Formats: sequence, C-alpha cells, structure tokens
Amino acid sequence: MLLPFYNDKCIEAGLDEAGRGCLAGPVVAAAVVLPNGYDNAMLNDSKQLDKLSRNELAEIIKAEASAFAIGICSQTEIDEINILWASVKAMHKAVTLLEVKPEHLLVDGNRFKPYFGIPHTCVIKGDAKYQSIAAASILAKTYRDDLMEKYAERYPQYGWEQNAGYPTPKHRAAIKEFGITDLHRKTFRLLKD
Repeated sequence: MLLPFYNDKCIEAGLDEAGRGCLAGPVVAAAVVLPNGYDNAMLNDSKQLDKLSRNELAEIIKAEASAFAIGICSQTEIDEINILWASVKAMHKAVTLLEVKPEHLLVDGNRFKPYFGIPHTCVIKGDAKYQSIAAASILAKTYRDDLMEKYAERYPQYGWEQNAGYPTPKHRAAIKEFGITDLHRKTFRLLKD
C-alpha cells in the first residue's frame, strides 16, 4: 500500500520522469498534486504495471488529481546538459506548468536542484512508496510511450512503438544497419563495443 503523503500539512506535488535510459527521444517528467484524502489502491510504480493498466490509471489520475503537468527535455538538451540535469530540468518545467502551486516537492530519486525556494524531499524508489510519485511515474511513462509511438511512424525500423527508445537488441541492430536519426542521443553509447 502506497503512502498518501510525505507531508500532509501542505500542498505536495509528486515528481518523476521516464526515459532516462533510452538511446532516443526526450526525457519526460510529470508533476502531480493529489487531493487530500486521496486513495487509489491500483496506483503503483509504472514499471510494475502493464500497458493497459497504465493507460487506464493515467486517465483516472488526470480526472481526479488536483493538478498535473508534463515537462519535456529534448534529446538535444540531454546531449547539452547530460541526462541527470535534463531530467531535473524536465521536472522543473512540469512544476512551472502546474495550475496549483505546491508547497513541497516529493521527488523520485536521489538528486534534485531546488526549485524557486519550494522545499523538496528526494525519495529513492519513491514511485513504489508514495501515491503522488507513482501517479507522476504513470503520467510521464504513458505520455512518453505515446510520443515514441508517434516517432515510430516516422522511423519504423527502430521498433520504438515497442521499445520506446530503450537499448533493445532490435534497436541497436537498427542503429548499426540504418545509422542514427535526429532523435537519437549523440552523447549516449548507441552501440555496444
């Protein structure tokens, strides 16, 4: 059972990202503010859910959250500032877009840059511990998966509709055969040595 809040005395936003380990495409972050007393037993880390459950939950979260927003950093930004800081930047973008101003940020992971004076707490594996982070993980993953499916229509040979840009054998074989696209992250090791 996931915990409802880290600090129930304030407006808290859960933050998570999807796509850090990918070879192609952006990193996508979500920020989610859940209402006081919110409880959804189906919520879980997005990686523990099948695609159908993730998509169903994404619609429920969008309907029931007090606020949610998506932030994106492109593959170009990732190459410029590295994946860690691009992930943080995407989280900052998501917080900026929230219609409700949070008073505390609950961040999945162990690294974060302060966001305009709002206190934050980093939680390792937070998406398996707190509802708001789990909700953010679901929104980030479903948004990014949909994006990669659209990109797969432009570049069908890489299998992004199935691997979402992660380094699968099929993806790496396609890079070897067809080269890279404008969506690939140039600073990542795209092929094994």
